[in-house]
Amino acid sequence: MAAAARFLLRGAGSKASIANVNIGDQSLFGITLLRLSPNCSSQTKTQRRNAAHFTYHPDPVPTEYGPTTKMNLFQSVTSALDNTLASDPTAVIFGEDVAFGGVFRCTVGLRDKYGKDRVFNTPLCEQGIVGFGIGAAVAGATAIAEIQFADYIYPAFDQIVNEAAKYRYRSGNLFDCGNLTIRAPWGCVGHGSLYHSQSPEAFFAHCPGIKVVIPRGPVQCKGLLLSCIADQNPCIFFEPKILYRAAVEQVPTEAYTIPLSQAEVIQEGSDVTLVAWGTQIHVLREVANMAQEKLGVSCELIDLQTILPWDTETICKSVAKTGRLLISHEAPITGGFAAEISSTVQEECFLNLEAPIARVCGYDTPFPHIFEPFYIPDKWKCFDAIKKLISY
Repeated sequence: MAAAARFLLRGAGSKASIANVNIGDQSLFGITLLRLSPNCSSQTKTQRRNAAHFTYHPDPVPTEYGPTTKMNLFQSVTSALDNTLASDPTAVIFGEDVAFGGVFRCTVGLRDKYGKDRVFNTPLCEQGIVGFGIGAAVAGATAIAEIQFADYIYPAFDQIVNEAAKYRYRSGNLFDCGNLTIRAPWGCVGHGSLYHSQSPEAFFAHCPGIKVVIPRGPVQCKGLLLSCIADQNPCIFFEPKILYRAAVEQVPTEAYTIPLSQAEVIQEGSDVTLVAWGTQIHVLREVANMAQEKLGVSCELIDLQTILPWDTETICKSVAKTGRLLISHEAPITGGFAAEISSTVQEECFLNLEAPIARVCGYDTPFPHIFEPFYIPDKWKCFDAIKKLISY
């Protein structure tokens, strides 16, 4: 899987990194696939593949955590890992290709700084990576495992769901692997197709004993990742890979934490509640502005941040105020986490609802390649859903 991808990329003669997932830059996947087709223009078609379905707006510069420096999202991950390795002598980082920095460069320079015993490669075996992480955490280490793509986390599903999530419970709290954090690049990227675009958070949201977290930008990424590493429960940390280079903010250089299981109200409103996480937050931010300008509709935008355990109080409080709810995510609609939010809000806020809850999500198909622009829940689909909510 991951090896085949690397073989394909190297066979195309490219010296670039997969990390070049950026708006305006030619992506390696795009270049490689185009080279396989003799009758296409590399520049034109690669640019089309990289046409973003959102506009990234950085958050305000945080002032409560000390000095800041300009970082993109993958650099904020590196900074968090650097802070952890520096402060915790038991911390180890491992995964496929992490020793040289990883395909997205999130661990670049850390092996040289902290040594090969603390930052090291593993075989291409996701089940083995997580199994090793469980054992390391049980033995007392702060274990930080990287799965190269979230799409390849499924071979490790048994280790995560049947071992990591249940270790404390089955031993009556005599043993635990709470020091385990699993990182994975997540979500659509513009050209990833079936095996580099998936959003598998809902699979793990059905599993008590673990926490699932997804950030929307560099500031949240560093703070939430450090919270996951410090948390005494196994955590899965999904990183929106389309934002690795596209998202740039002023990020504190020192270690800081952002509370888990606490949603953030990004924009207050009175007519419709919008809920999302990760990349989709930036889609809904634009949708909220469109609704205000074109419809005179005031939208309250909430970043869920933690999928499990999620912040029901903040969401229900908002819906009780607005009377309308739209939830959006990239994953397929059937069984997606929007269904869980919708069910809970219907139970808790039924008498407050002015319209049926709307879900704008991916389709119930494998993630497509050339049809990605039609698959993703873009701003036009979400805007149309808001019009239906208001006119109900």
